[in-house]
Amino acid sequence: MSVLPAPEVVERALRSSRADEAMVIVTDAHEASLRWAGNSMTTNGSSVARDWAVVSIFRDANGAARVGSVSSTSVDPADIEYVVRASEEAARTAEPARDAMPLLDPEIVDKTALDALLDWDGAPGVTDIGVFAELARDLAPGFDGADQLYGFAHHQMHSTWLGTSAGVRRRWVQPTGSVEINGKRGAGAELASAWVGAGTTDFQDVDVPGLLAELSRRLDWSKRRVELPAGRYETLLPPSAVADLMIYMAWSMEGRGAHEGHTAFSRAGGTRIGERLTDIPLTLYSDPSAAGLEYRPFVATPASSESLSVFDNGLTAQRANWVHSGVIESLVYPRATAAEFDAAVAVPGENLLMTGGSEASLAEMIARTERGLLLTCLWYIREVDPATLLLTGLTRDGVYLVENGAVTAAVNNFRFNESPLDLLRRVSEAGRSEITLPREWKDWFTRTSMPALRIPDFHMSSVSQAT
Repeated sequence: MSVLPAPEVVERALRSSRADEAMVIVTDAHEASLRWAGNSMTTNGSSVARDWAVVSIFRDANGAARVGSVSSTSVDPADIEYVVRASEEAARTAEPARDAMPLLDPEIVDKTALDALLDWDGAPGVTDIGVFAELARDLAPGFDGADQLYGFAHHQMHSTWLGTSAGVRRRWVQPTGSVEINGKRGAGAELASAWVGAGTTDFQDVDVPGLLAELSRRLDWSKRRVELPAGRYETLLPPSAVADLMIYMAWSMEGRGAHEGHTAFSRAGGTRIGERLTDIPLTLYSDPSAAGLEYRPFVATPASSESLSVFDNGLTAQRANWVHSGVIESLVYPRATAAEFDAAVAVPGENLLMTGGSEASLAEMIARTERGLLLTCLWYIREVDPATLLLTGLTRDGVYLVENGAVTAAVNNFRFNESPLDLLRRVSEAGRSEITLPREWKDWFTRTSMPALRIPDFHMSSVSQAT
C-alpha cells in the first residue's frame, strides 16, 4: 500500500468534512535508538510511524461550539473519511466548548518568522541508526575501561502538518536527540554510580570524551563515603537538576488555575503576576527561536486543555517571559482564557531557559563553598501540595560533600521536599547558563538552558536508600 504524503491527507480530510469548521494535524515520526549495557552495545533500531487527528466543530445560532476530535495511526487512504465522520459524530454529542473562539484567519496570523521556515509540500524529516556512528566510535574507549557503562541514545524527527478549513497551512520539522550514560564502579556496599547526559538535534555537537571524563571524575569522588542525616544543607544544584525543577514550575503556570485560586500562582483577588521572587535578576523564558533549542513556532493540538486550545491551532508562538528580572511576568493563557481574564495571550513553550546569573561555572561555585552538598540528579519528582507547588523526590547517582572548596566524598541519598517557587525566593547565587539535559523529564522535555544555583538551606527531609 502506498502511503499518501501528509499534505494530501490534510487536504482530503478537509474536503471530506461536513462540519462547520475542521482542522487536521498529521505528524510523521522517524526515530532511531541505540542502547548499551556492561560496556557492550546491546540493541539498536529505527521506526517510522504516522499519527494524525481530525478536529470537527459545529456552531449553533447562540454561538456555542461543539468540538470532536478523533486520532488515528492508519495509513490506509480509505480510512480518512471514516475518521472524519467519527470526529463529526463526536462533535455533535459534545458539550459546548468553554474555549470557543473564531478560527484564526491566515491573512492576519503573524507569519513574520514563519514564511522562510515552512514549506507545506516539503518531505518529512528522516533519521536512522547512522546518526549514532560518531557516538558509537567515541564510546569505544570507555568500553575498554574498568568502569561499567550503561546508556541510551535516541533521535527523533517529527514532521507536523496543520491545515484548517479557514485556510491556515503550517508545517514544521522538529529534530530531537539525547544521550545518557550511567557509569558504575565497584560492587556491593562499595558500588558507586554516576550519570551524565546531553541534548542535541543531530549528535554532531555531543562531546562524548568530555561526558566520559566527567563521569569518571564523579566516580572518583566516591572513593570516600560519608553518611549524613536528614536536614537543611547549603546545596549546589547543577543545571540539569535546576531544569527538572523549573520544568515542573513551568507546567504549573496555567492562568485559569491561578485566577480560580487553586495553584501556587494564585493570591487573594488575582494572581502572583508582578510579585518579586528574588533580587537576583533571573529571567525564565521560552522562545521558539532560541539558538540550538528551537521548537515548533505555532500551536498544533488535537485537544484542548487549560494550556492549549484547538481554536488556537496555527497561532504563532512568541517568546514568553515567565519570570523577568526576578519578577513573575506571565502565565499561560489560550486566547479564550486571556479574553475572559483580560490577560495577554501566552502559549506554553517547548523549551525553557534561565538567564541573569553570574558568569561563574559550577566548578567556581564549588571552590567558594565552605561546606555543603552537590547534587547531580533528581528523580521520581511528584507534587505534594499544588497550593505551594511543594514537590518531593529523590536524589540519585551522586550526592557529594563539598568542604573548603573541594569535593571530598560521596554522601548517602535523600528524599527532598522543596518548591521551585520557594527556591527562587531563597537562591543566594546563580552561575553561568548552559544548555543541559534534564534527567527526570528528558522523555518529555529536552530543550533547556539553566545556570547552577546555590540554595543556602535545601531541605533533605529524610535519608533514602536509593543508589
